[in-house]
Amino acid sequence: MGIRRAVIEDWKAIANLLSQLDYSDTETFIREKMEKIIIHPDEDLLVYEDNGEVIAFISLHYIPQIALKGDFARISYFAVDKTIRSKGIGREIEAFCTELAKNRNCDRLEVHCHSRRTDAHRFYARQGFIESPKYFMKMIKQ
Repeated sequence: MGIRRAVIEDWKAIANLLSQLDYSDTETFIREKMEKIIIHPDEDLLVYEDNGEVIAFISLHYIPQIALKGDFARISYFAVDKTIRSKGIGREIEAFCTELAKNRNCDRLEVHCHSRRTDAHRFYARQGFIESPKYFMKMIKQ
């Protein structure tokens, strides 16, 4: 039981966790995305395994900064299976990732969390995150 690096064979469990976050239909492309992320030097894709079953995952991206001494670590996706939330697994994963970020010379850990995810907002606040508004996004058509 515990945190480990994800492997391609975890794709189905991660796709299931993503569907719990309302990201449906990732099964058509998730393996290709995971292959890129797993080998990327500025990415960590981690899972939490219990009795051989993946019950949570997190995707971290490390972002070097040119104007600041410390770099940033960004949580891209983070999900704990809905049937076992509030058991301390998210807290354990977040603490583990904080140490990873420190080891990569990051002085902050950030996450963009949709306004509808109010339970997640409470979790991040308990973990010491503070809100840093504004966030702008531009969609680019492919």
